[in-house]
Amino acid sequence: MPALRFAAELVAWAATPWALSKYSWLLAVLAVMVLIGLPTVFSTPGDKAQVIIPVSGTVTILLVLLQLAAAVIAAWSAWPSCAAVLVSLLVATTLATERNRWRWLLSTD
Repeated sequence: MPALRFAAELVAWAATPWALSKYSWLLAVLAVMVLIGLPTVFSTPGDKAQVIIPVSGTVTILLVLLQLAAAVIAAWSAWPSCAAVLVSLLVATTLATERNRWRWLLSTD
């Protein structure tokens, strides 16, 4: 379900720089650039309306996994545990709902 994936991506975009800002503002900025920039530039044809640099479905899946992992790890690092539990549930639900899309993405390889 795209809405769940987008919600998890938003969490990653917010939580990751929040967690990294404890160490370096530069790391926080770079994390946002990576989390937003890579999926914008690299995508699988047919998965998005506009493809800048085409990549295999496996690469798209790995980029999604990067976002989901960043959301969970950063939430547990930067936010109260009740918020981190909710983020973990969101990511687990997203993983379950992404299975059909990932099957299709793997079939494009």
